[in-house]
Amino acid sequence: MKKQITIAQRAEILKAYHEAVADGRRYNFVNNLAEKYGVSRWTIQNIVNGKHRVNAEAEQRLTEEGMFIKGRSVLLDKDGKVKLQWVKTDKKFDHEAMKAVIDDLCEAVPKLPPVKFAPIQKPNADLLTVYPMGDPHFGLYSWDEETETGDFDLEIAERDLCEAMERLVGSAPPTEHALICNLGDFFEADSMEGVTMRSRHKLDTDSRWLKVLRTGIRALIRCIEAALTKHKQVTVICAIGNHDDHSAMFLMTLLSHLFEKEQRVKILDAPTIKHYYRHGKVLIGVHHGHTIKMADLPMQMANDRKEDWGETDHKYWWTGHIHQDRKIEKDGVLIESARTLAARNAWAAQMGYRSGRDAKAVIYHKDFGEIERHTVSVDMLRALGSATGKKKKRNKV
Repeated sequence: MKKQITIAQRAEILKAYHEAVADGRRYNFVNNLAEKYGVSRWTIQNIVNGKHRVNAEAEQRLTEEGMFIKGRSVLLDKDGKVKLQWVKTDKKFDHEAMKAVIDDLCEAVPKLPPVKFAPIQKPNADLLTVYPMGDPHFGLYSWDEETETGDFDLEIAERDLCEAMERLVGSAPPTEHALICNLGDFFEADSMEGVTMRSRHKLDTDSRWLKVLRTGIRALIRCIEAALTKHKQVTVICAIGNHDDHSAMFLMTLLSHLFEKEQRVKILDAPTIKHYYRHGKVLIGVHHGHTIKMADLPMQMANDRKEDWGETDHKYWWTGHIHQDRKIEKDGVLIESARTLAARNAWAAQMGYRSGRDAKAVIYHKDFGEIERHTVSVDMLRALGSATGKKKKRNKV
């Protein structure tokens, strides 16, 4: 078995090496130390270069330095006692700190003028219209010959989302309140690298990241403004997804600044992984679905919103992530995942995923819960000409 260096021996090696360097005895000293301790010269070299594996006693120091422990590899002796332990670490992702930085960057952004509200019918205060946006994936690129799902790029993503939203707003009743739920993964990638932050999974991305950001922001602004033409009050949630940890916070913070002068818009910009919205006896939770299982969400709601939990009769969760229409009922809570309008990428096509593509508007009564819903599919958008129509002129963001 390969000999392991103890903590005490590591300290001895570092001290001996630094003394040798100070005395000018560096030549061949690494080889001498390797021979003395019965290990390879590369083990000694890694120790003196600071690359030796971290022991368990260093965990507290790592935590204080902003790292979290994501795994361990443990070597046991024949009696089952721990002989050696490798600690795998990663940098902590501090949502609060990140949002503070984004707030400062967005402070000087010009504000959008208010949208005129001139409803044909008097808004119904008893009703709430929810527009769940399942994983828009702005920046995803799909080539039909490879994925057999239709071409998909930035232009198509913007056109589909905005056209679907306009048609859903048109079909929804004139409810006083509306809730736009971006269920996460609004952007396909979080940077120009084109990989996911956690798994470093390579993504099929379209164009430059700044162009992706501009297009996605412009599209969501259009969706909010469309809702403002029918609904008196519009609340917006931007859930953090596994594809857009940073971009989601940038998006929610930027929207808060852009709509600062619009009193009819409220952006829920807390940097939390879950969001809640209450309408009378209806309680709605929003989570992307990548860190908490659907079946575990009811008790999350019960613990997070104890007072609301006791005072409401109809409880719902909206999630994304899996791109499927999936619905389960547990502990008196209906948990539903939404489909996406986005096409499959090459990986999803290779894995055999074949979910449908649509967007919905769901109407809730403050006392009776869900009472109706409207659906717009990608096939409907294609039949109505959204993919072949002329590109509308957009204001630059």
